[in-house]
Amino acid sequence: MSPALASSLLPLLRLMDAERAHGIALAALRLGLAGADRTADDPRLSMHAFGRDFRNPIGLAAGFDKDAVALAPLMRLGFGFVEAGTVTPRPQAGNPRPRMFRLLEDDAVINRLGFNNGGLDLYVRRLAAVRRKIPVGANVGVNKEGAVPERDYPALVAAVARCADYVTINVSSPNTPGLRALQGADRLAAILAAVRQEVASPPPLLIKLAPDLHDEELPGVVAACVEGGAAGLIVSNTTTARPAGLRSRNAAQAGGLSGAPLFSPSTAMLARVARLAAGRLVLVGVGGVFTGRQVLQKIRAGATLVQVYTGFALEGPALIPRLKRELLAALERDGFASAAAAVGADLKD
Repeated sequence: MSPALASSLLPLLRLMDAERAHGIALAALRLGLAGADRTADDPRLSMHAFGRDFRNPIGLAAGFDKDAVALAPLMRLGFGFVEAGTVTPRPQAGNPRPRMFRLLEDDAVINRLGFNNGGLDLYVRRLAAVRRKIPVGANVGVNKEGAVPERDYPALVAAVARCADYVTINVSSPNTPGLRALQGADRLAAILAAVRQEVASPPPLLIKLAPDLHDEELPGVVAACVEGGAAGLIVSNTTTARPAGLRSRNAAQAGGLSGAPLFSPSTAMLARVARLAAGRLVLVGVGGVFTGRQVLQKIRAGATLVQVYTGFALEGPALIPRLKRELLAALERDGFASAAAAVGADLKD
């Protein structure tokens, strides 16, 4: 089956509960039913970041494959990199169902999953068994109960260090009480210091930020990440805000909103962070990407890499080759010789 044919079947999945449909999609991926994109990537799309080569800048964000059950088939779909998780030290059921809602009229999703996953031991075994043909990231978080972040994050990083190309420290999910308080500069500094102390040779560390941080908080956050030895930032996670104009009947559901309504605020935040980071951190842009033009907008705002989640969940595997074609066309229209040449272009005015 080709990615285009697999995507054509998505309307059938939309007839059922969003979380159940997601489970079926993962099962189909594991069975190889999503096909593969065997087209070689144009060299103009290549990127180099934190010591790794990426054949294109488009990656899958964490949250789609929480337990690393479908990494091998996901890597065949044409992504430049894939991030699995969020994983917590102990297995966790997450919040009560229903906890995932489509907002089809808004090209958006709301989730309040709550870090549901099978725990670190099973995750590491699956991650270690995968032959990494493209860079793979491990996204780690803490349990809802009994968490000690300065203890748990170093243990998580140490556990995945040998089977991931980078590790994302998730301190920004809105669905774990108190987690977003860890984004404060002091707590981030303490967590990064604990990782440095406990893990002899950690892989590149990225911090995933919430789009709901206030502008005045960003200088301290960026400084803490630079001084703490982080390699980069992911901007951004889902939002608790509900922008005006949402049309879906599910718009009032509690949880984190992702998809098209997040594109503008997350890209604006990305540009602010890029100016503060001033080249000292690799930035990954995520939030509301559905077109190659939007990929380029993230890159021009300072991102070296760009992740998708909701667009992939709603449109399926055919999205990835389309994004790459559109990105190449957008680069040509804007006069860039490569994607790398466009990084931060809008910050140079």
